[in-house]
Amino acid sequence: MLIEKNISYEVAKVLLSINAVKLQPSNPFTWSSGKLAPIYCDNRLLLSFVQQRETVTDFFCEIIKKKINNLDVIAAVATGGIPLGMLIANKLKCPFVYIRNKPKEHGQKNMIEGFLKEKSKVVVLEDLVSTGKSSMKAVNAIRSQNCEILALMSIFSYEFFKLDSIDFPFYSLCNYTTLIDTAFKKNIISNSEKKELKNWHQNQLV
Repeated sequence: MLIEKNISYEVAKVLLSINAVKLQPSNPFTWSSGKLAPIYCDNRLLLSFVQQRETVTDFFCEIIKKKINNLDVIAAVATGGIPLGMLIANKLKCPFVYIRNKPKEHGQKNMIEGFLKEKSKVVVLEDLVSTGKSSMKAVNAIRSQNCEILALMSIFSYEFFKLDSIDFPFYSLCNYTTLIDTAFKKNIISNSEKKELKNWHQNQLV
């Protein structure tokens, strides 16, 4: 679910202004999956821009306070969600843990790092949600500790995640549709590029 339109628009402007999102319809990027895509998103760049980082973390805190009750723990998905999750947890004076992609191969072989009390009410934080596979892996790891998922949140969503498959709210500060519309309004892309970007996205949903 997209957050309020004004917040989404502001976050889109932030991501575009620091080149955290790059749009290249005529020269596609190769994703780690090997797929060619006209968009590349690197939200880690936010960490290097103080004002923009503050804006995004404040939006997260605003939404959490407005929409989520009885929060116990912020849980970030490694690795992209960790630094932002820590900043948000600090602002909210809330405990923090993070979830690895897979258990460590040594020591206690933890998948969840930090102290997660049983029956905690948890918000899971991602920097970016694509198909939602890593998000659901993190959700299942949290639930395996007998804890409740209050929501999944992200900075950006490609809108590939099938929301009818989950039983908790998903809030994204910004999504693909808003980003493309904002890039067009800011004259970052042409009308033909906007159509090409929207067609690519539609083809991914088939």
